[in-house]
Amino acid sequence: MNTKKYIMAAVALLSLSNATMAQSLNSAYFTERYLYRHTMNPAYGNDAGYSAIPVLGNINVKTQGNFGVGDVLFKTGDYGINSGKSLATFLHPNIPVDVALDGLASGNNRVVGDVSIPVASVGFNGFGGYNTVEITAKASFGASIPYEFFEFAKNVGNKTYNIGDINANAQAYVELAFGHSRQLNEKWRVGAKFKLLFGAGRGDVKFENLTADLKESNRWLISGKATADASVKGWQYKMEEKEYKSDNRGTYNRVKGVDVKNSGIGGFGMAVDLGATYKINEDWKVSAALLDIGFIRWNTDMRAESTGKPFEFDGFRDADVAKSSPNSFRNQGNDYKDQFADFANLQQVSDEGGRTTGIGTTMNLGVEYNLPVYRQITFGFLSSSRFRGPYSWTDARLSANWVPLKWIDGGVSFSVNSFTASMGWIVNIRPKGFNFFIGMDHILGKTTKEFIPKTSNASLALGMNVTW
Repeated sequence: MNTKKYIMAAVALLSLSNATMAQSLNSAYFTERYLYRHTMNPAYGNDAGYSAIPVLGNINVKTQGNFGVGDVLFKTGDYGINSGKSLATFLHPNIPVDVALDGLASGNNRVVGDVSIPVASVGFNGFGGYNTVEITAKASFGASIPYEFFEFAKNVGNKTYNIGDINANAQAYVELAFGHSRQLNEKWRVGAKFKLLFGAGRGDVKFENLTADLKESNRWLISGKATADASVKGWQYKMEEKEYKSDNRGTYNRVKGVDVKNSGIGGFGMAVDLGATYKINEDWKVSAALLDIGFIRWNTDMRAESTGKPFEFDGFRDADVAKSSPNSFRNQGNDYKDQFADFANLQQVSDEGGRTTGIGTTMNLGVEYNLPVYRQITFGFLSSSRFRGPYSWTDARLSANWVPLKWIDGGVSFSVNSFTASMGWIVNIRPKGFNFFIGMDHILGKTTKEFIPKTSNASLALGMNVTW
């Protein structure tokens, strides 16, 4: 699936469910011979030129969050339902409430993800410093869902649910970047990148001040405001006429789906990266960088929104995950879509003519210590912070890095971040004329039989490059 199709699918899912990106391998920030350190701080250069093997030069996929698949899907056999091989969502009536909600955070349950795929990347010495030219396809998504929403969906009790705000977002673009770094003197090195951004699409869904009051058995009165903004060329909402559940209120038009025709570039933007390193002495070095300071101006903004007036909702229903079940996700997909469409109650549709959005700025602050008695080992501390509204996060990472041979180096790291604690690693192999690296910022934990991580924390970076 290409980048454009990826964003269209992601935005469509967000809009139907209504329920930035500085991709990098932070574990490699202090790995000196890692070719792509300039993606985390543009002041870093390399001792050699390189050319990425198309698409394979620097693939980076990362997800982070405080809830995941293992918190909402359960083996039915553990609770006396069907066989032990089938699954059900936390909504299944046989899944006890305390089990269904046990893995969820008491505040906001969040998940964020980034994907970066290089189309082309070249680095070379010249013009008094080190230069990079990159074309990269990038995509990101994020969701923030309060604990009270899951309580309401599970229907814990006959009470008023003050759900609060729900946010979801997806975006994708292609980045053309020109970087330059140079040594100013024995202590200072500085760098910058200028980026042209070509937007594929962006979608944002937001619910504000949601509350749910029980009106009668399995009938809820929902209050709050819902909006969905989609900036994808050729985007159109599909509408259907629905009747109000209350008598004598007539009909209204509701969003039931989306369609994309004549797709293409959805917007243009610019961004810059700024960075510097300072060598205190032979043992200590500090560094700082600001990445993706910029914006995209989207050509369209197709908006759907609710009236803001209270409306009735029948509640959520469960479906089994087992493919053979008549109530499986595959067979019940349309039913789930209709449930979320009813819950969102999006009725008003307009073309706002365009909008401007940020892409998410990242700040990196690093301290590096080179072991005096054995120069092949360094220790580092990296503080990384992403500023992206409800999808913001911070990561504090300690690392140990080793250069056992001239053609191989790497390291291990430990981090505590906004979501969890994790271990990371990097192996970087650079024989003459070639480079291969692989690493993770989060070691993969338990997975489903389909190899899907049960938590939302997963990371993989790898690349192959020609060097000279």
